[in-house]
Amino acid sequence: MNQLRWFFEPLIGWNPPLAPALLAMMTAQAFKFLRTLLRRNRPDFTRLIGTGGMPSAHSASVTALSTAVGIGHGWNTPLFGVAAFFSLVIMYDATGIRRAAGRQARLLNRLVAELQEHHTLDFEKLGELLGHTPLEVLVGAVYGALLAFLLHP
Repeated sequence: MNQLRWFFEPLIGWNPPLAPALLAMMTAQAFKFLRTLLRRNRPDFTRLIGTGGMPSAHSASVTALSTAVGIGHGWNTPLFGVAAFFSLVIMYDATGIRRAAGRQARLLNRLVAELQEHHTLDFEKLGELLGHTPLEVLVGAVYGALLAFLLHP
């Protein structure tokens, strides 16, 4: 634990709430890249910046941010309330609106693929992996909170 803190101390000292949030987002994206690499035996570099998948990088980062604010400024402060509220909005959006948009994109891509069998269409395939399942959001949130607790000075 002390070796981990020593390694991240310069980053954390810079801004205790922001640093774990950025680190949570970057490492969650790296987990998605590695998971895809292991499953498909080839790299997919879009997983380093793309949305969707396990774990939710958005949930990890906003939960790390909220947790770090709670640890540093108090759990009953207005600042923690604001951070927690926006974290909940982002996680709700990831499982609701963005997930629904991904489902619609998948359906549109299928419809256009069927139409292209009989017609000439100029269509750019829509991104389908936009949102998250509740489990992906939960795992991201737990990861973000743990990271904030481990790294907070």
